[in-house]
Amino acid sequence: MSTGQHILISRTDAIGDVVLTLPMCGYLKKMHPDCKITFLGRTYTGPVINCCTAVDTFLNYDELEKLALSEQIEKLKELKIDTIIHVYPKKAIADLAKRAGIKIRIGTTNRIPHWLYCNKLVKLSRKKSDLHEAQLNIRLLEPLGIKHIPAINELPEYYCFRSAEALPAEFAALLGKDKINIILHPKSAGSGREWDITKFAELITLLPPDKYRVFISGSQKEKELLKDWITKLPKHVVDITGKLTLPQFITFIANADGLIASGTGPLHIAAETGINAIGLFPSVKRIHAGRWGPIGKKAVHIESGQDSLDSISAKSVFNKIKDWIIGER
Repeated sequence: MSTGQHILISRTDAIGDVVLTLPMCGYLKKMHPDCKITFLGRTYTGPVINCCTAVDTFLNYDELEKLALSEQIEKLKELKIDTIIHVYPKKAIADLAKRAGIKIRIGTTNRIPHWLYCNKLVKLSRKKSDLHEAQLNIRLLEPLGIKHIPAINELPEYYCFRSAEALPAEFAALLGKDKINIILHPKSAGSGREWDITKFAELITLLPPDKYRVFISGSQKEKELLKDWITKLPKHVVDITGKLTLPQFITFIANADGLIASGTGPLHIAAETGINAIGLFPSVKRIHAGRWGPIGKKAVHIESGQDSLDSISAKSVFNKIKDWIIGER
């Protein structure tokens, strides 16, 4: 790979998937410091992508997709992209990259459109691999001469995280230094198995209110699903569901002490920021922690040993919380 290449990373799916692609960007910049990285993502994942200092430019696919095909082609030509890496396969994007004359087009062999539109194919089956998703992403760098895949414990340094934006004073004031600030994120936007909210409620009873400040987080849609349950929680629990923008929520997470969730976007954001993160996972191939667990300096996971999360007790999660290291980032 020559120096100074402009590389387009294409990943237009969900937040958690995007977070686990960011170490790929950081590692690529380490191996080739002179390259320029543009990340093709969605409007709602833009704030996550913009938190990575290894990414030079965010390209919004939602905006690009609104253009006529000829305008999309012209836009990519204007960017002078040398290489595109299809981390998330999407036929329309693969077709567009070829039409735009991008010289090196990398994809996997197990996607039929890649045989038509890509000219550098990596033999990679995510379904059959024992590697973590973040490691699988890095395997796509092979055509660029990057053969080594970092170990899981090496990956956090390649997040290259920076906070999205300052918190409004009203939310910053909630994060006091007199207690351990812990975020519970019960829902998963349908992205995976969920721990029952009765278990979250049980966990709250195990957290002494004189030591822990507990926050319940969730999107605006999840706020509606959780509102009746939240009204039954102890008065010291703080409801922040639907109250923060994604950039604000990222900063809020980064300034908290820990977060607990199933395998969903906020879990991976928490791991990325370097705070304590506990991920709750079923023991099912393709969605187990070995493939999708949080990667962070203080990130851990608990596996259920079965298809659901029912066997994970509140006590077992509390025992993990007691092991948290507070105050170090």
